[in-house]
Amino acid sequence: MVSIGGLNGQLICRTVLVTPSGKFFPQGSRLARRMAIDIAGFVTDLKDHAIEHGFHVHDERHYMETYSLRQSWEVDVHPEDACGGPLDLHLSLDVEPRTLLSMQDRIDEMGDDWEEPEDLYRLNLFFNWSILPKLSTPPDLLVLGTDLAGVGGVDLPIEVTAIDTIANITDAPERSLQVVGKCQVSLVDVFMAREQLCEELDRAKAVSEYLLERVTGWLELPG
Repeated sequence: MVSIGGLNGQLICRTVLVTPSGKFFPQGSRLARRMAIDIAGFVTDLKDHAIEHGFHVHDERHYMETYSLRQSWEVDVHPEDACGGPLDLHLSLDVEPRTLLSMQDRIDEMGDDWEEPEDLYRLNLFFNWSILPKLSTPPDLLVLGTDLAGVGGVDLPIEVTAIDTIANITDAPERSLQVVGKCQVSLVDVFMAREQLCEELDRAKAVSEYLLERVTGWLELPG
């Protein structure tokens, strides 16, 4: 964007940078370019977009490791028709500082010769499902994993794990399930304010519905 103004009768023309969030900074400002990679803004948009795809947002947390500067943005959501139910969905964006700094360095190298950076900088976004009660009649893991692989597709690969807990040596094991989906977020798309994750959120909703349709049977005592 070019800004034109006057001062003491002199015409002044300068180039300013407009970030995806609408902030204005002088072109070449190091602070401006760093502010333009707006992770917090992306997480806010992700919450709004999750609501559009049939989820309720319940909580948000942000952690940063003081030594490595690694960050984690976490959001708790539920399908809108299953709030208070047995299924939890936890979104976690893992912000690797080296990836973030590498892209910022690439932007800094461009100077005034701006062009869109190469799409080489990506962050991991995890979808973590957990069923809160212990399962009385747990499903076959091979069948469950195969079914969920088809539901998640290539957009949201799914892994299924089980944990058996034995409170006392004489007790029968209690099984809990952990379902994890993973996708990648393009930092270039975040920078350009066009990352939407529509397909991934649709897949996450489908996985949630699959689990909700079957969880009642898993919680019932065997007859």
